[in-house]
Amino acid sequence: MRPVAVITGANRGIGRATAEGLARLGLHIVVCARRKSAADEVVAGILEEGGAASAFALEVTDRAQVAALAAHIDQAHGRWDVLVNNAGLLPDAPGHQDLLSARNEDLLQGFETNTLGALAMMQVALPRMAAGGYGRVVNLSTGMAGLSEMGGGHLGYRLSKVALNALTRIAHAEASAGVLVNSVCPGWVKTEMGGPNAPRSVADGARGVIWAATLPEDGPSGGFFRDGKPIPW
Repeated sequence: MRPVAVITGANRGIGRATAEGLARLGLHIVVCARRKSAADEVVAGILEEGGAASAFALEVTDRAQVAALAAHIDQAHGRWDVLVNNAGLLPDAPGHQDLLSARNEDLLQGFETNTLGALAMMQVALPRMAAGGYGRVVNLSTGMAGLSEMGGGHLGYRLSKVALNALTRIAHAEASAGVLVNSVCPGWVKTEMGGPNAPRSVADGARGVIWAATLPEDGPSGGFFRDGKPIPW
């Protein structure tokens, strides 16, 4: 039976490139997106290449949908090997991106999706990984969340990803044997969020995610990486 990888926000950008890359490595990809039609399109491409994939409509902020996904994984696959928490958003509205102008509603929106959405996914994935004695969790973070080089602007995005990095450390500390949990910064990538001026391609950004999702048994856990190399918290 193929290992099963669940990827949130997998309908475009880094999520899609990660889904396609892991499928080429022989994993069954559960492509999650808010709209099932968008997930179906990615699945069709993977199947065309001879890979294995299925689609699931998922809003990570909806606990009922997260629970339904977990039940689907149990019934359809009976195993959960990889979780890539890729779904995320840039919550800071124009004109409200710095400390003095930040709005609570933007900050809360960032936490709800970027932090609590990932938490909800880990809360259902980690027990199933523990039962199988194997798991790889990859939390998509950003260098903008690094405290050692923290800059200004995009307050909601930065804070939500700092909290996500904290979740990585906590999950690592509490994870069962065989389960590795890491944060990955893909760099500034040409995506809908990153914009056209970003210097890195989607393939460049996804490479480090795929690396963390396929770490060997003695691979690192509880770390923050870019391109497979540690970066400061």
